Amino acid sequence: MMAAPEMTWTPWIQVYDPLGSPWLSTAAAAFPIVLLLAALALLEWRAYLAALAGLVSALAVAVLVYGMPLPTATATALYGAAYGFLPIGWIILNAVFLYNLTVHTGQFEIVKSSVGRLSKDRRVQALLVAFSFGAFIEGASGFGTPVAICSALLIGLGFTPLYAAGLSLIANTAPVAFGAIGTPILTLAAVTGIPSQTLGAMAGRQLPFVSLIVPAWLVVTMSGWRGLRGVWPAVLVCGGSFAVVQYAWSNFVGPELVDIAGGLVSVAALALFARVWQPRDVWEFPQNREAGAGPGRSRSEVQESLAGSAPPRAAVVRAWMPWLFLSLAVILWGLPPGKAFLNGGPRGLATYRAGERPYVSRVLSPSWNVPLLHRGVFRDYPVVPAPVDRARIQDPAYRNERAEAALFTLNWVSATGTAILLAAVATALFLRVSLTDFFSVAVMTARRMRASLATIMLMLALGFVTRYGGTDATLGLAFTKTGWLYPFFAALLGWLGVALTGSDTSSNVLFGSLQKITAEQLGFNPVLIVTANSTGGVMGKMIDAQSIVVSTASTGQVGQEGRILRFVFWHSVALVVIMGIIVMLQAYVFTWMVP
Repeated sequence: MMAAPEMTWTPWIQVYDPLGSPWLSTAAAAFPIVLLLAALALLEWRAYLAALAGLVSALAVAVLVYGMPLPTATATALYGAAYGFLPIGWIILNAVFLYNLTVHTGQFEIVKSSVGRLSKDRRVQALLVAFSFGAFIEGASGFGTPVAICSALLIGLGFTPLYAAGLSLIANTAPVAFGAIGTPILTLAAVTGIPSQTLGAMAGRQLPFVSLIVPAWLVVTMSGWRGLRGVWPAVLVCGGSFAVVQYAWSNFVGPELVDIAGGLVSVAALALFARVWQPRDVWEFPQNREAGAGPGRSRSEVQESLAGSAPPRAAVVRAWMPWLFLSLAVILWGLPPGKAFLNGGPRGLATYRAGERPYVSRVLSPSWNVPLLHRGVFRDYPVVPAPVDRARIQDPAYRNERAEAALFTLNWVSATGTAILLAAVATALFLRVSLTDFFSVAVMTARRMRASLATIMLMLALGFVTRYGGTDATLGLAFTKTGWLYPFFAALLGWLGVALTGSDTSSNVLFGSLQKITAEQLGFNPVLIVTANSTGGVMGKMIDAQSIVVSTASTGQVGQEGRILRFVFWHSVALVVIMGIIVMLQAYVFTWMVP
């Protein structure tokens, strides 16, 4: 690891009420976010322009209002942009590349046919791909991967771009708290000192209710309440199987593999159920009904259609191999032992913690302390448990203990995007794609993704300035003034954190300690309130700028980010309100549910 230059300036301590008025300071902190959302949803600017405007305003607020040193703010923006490319942009780029390869080779037509034979009803297809398979991918990798992959799959199946993106975003909620091998819960435990098993069990007593609701929500979003009546048995099988596994695994096993197990069980249960049951009428998007797949088709007609000529079993297996490669790769890359090995091996990880990184680790995952930022920003009370000791801020040992770290790791081997790229390479070898075609598809994908990658980098730069500048904490502290209603607003605080940072893990780092401190001050059970930060936060995943851009990139809707945001925004608000009510009931009525 390369050491940062010795600090020659005074570290900066965050302030949370720079204007001497909570209302004015909160308004100033919210301004960049409001500008970004207004530019996207109301003014319909292109996403990269809206992100650039939000970033410039966030830098202005951080420097001119909050007093953040300009060099530190600039370093923060560059750090966020770099993180936006790796790991986030790298995931999206390779997920779209894999999908384009399957389309180029004609294999996706067979995949589409096999899913269509399972059920030609768009509602059942959405449940299978967006919810069940998406939950499995979320558990294996997280970081927007399920949105990228599932929205691309739905596009290939014939969904309209708006619904492919919107349904994938809505579905990527209930599994998020246990995503990426349980990383959000494990991180929350590290931040708060509450055991991960306890937090996971609490999350497993909140999220199953949402896991039952979200599949029904998807169907109603597509086809209305009448459409739900026609397919409710499939909704119950899909959401119920996942909810049962989500509760049982989190309470009796652990938080790491909840989504992988639940997603696999949900996929298998729904697929088996679809072989013995089909909805009475097949539902299709209105604009596709002219093709003869309208909602008036009877069950016998559907069964007759499904019984028609089908690709040979060997061809179906061959067509699904790219997605099997993908699943295996993201699981292997996501497991902690695998990730440690890919970063230089368990021994390399141990010596890194001792401050002696071996050569192989330096090559596989080189790291740099971000100049002008690493250990240069202090969070202050009440965001952290104790006030900053201003007499010690120049002490290197104190800085290492209390100041914010800013370490950029170029983990080019262990990154999830690399796992997806290797799945694409395995796909090309398995399908015997020529080298010329392979690189032709790669170049075409990179060219189409340029604007999306730039937008993601700008969005992450904005998020990092918000975090290191302290404006996120000002917004969070506003929620702590709600007294007896705080359990409800604890979920909303998590929602805000994910909407700002694009990550449930980052939201837990951001607000986990604050949630625990506030719960103890107000007399609430810290386990309940801290967990609410993560379970409420998942509802903000569908509206964070990063996810919006990912969905538009994978569905070919670059420039339509505002339309997608308007599509999902009120769904996000309604679902976090439901989660807030669940937390309130557990705080005051069903207290026995809190471990």
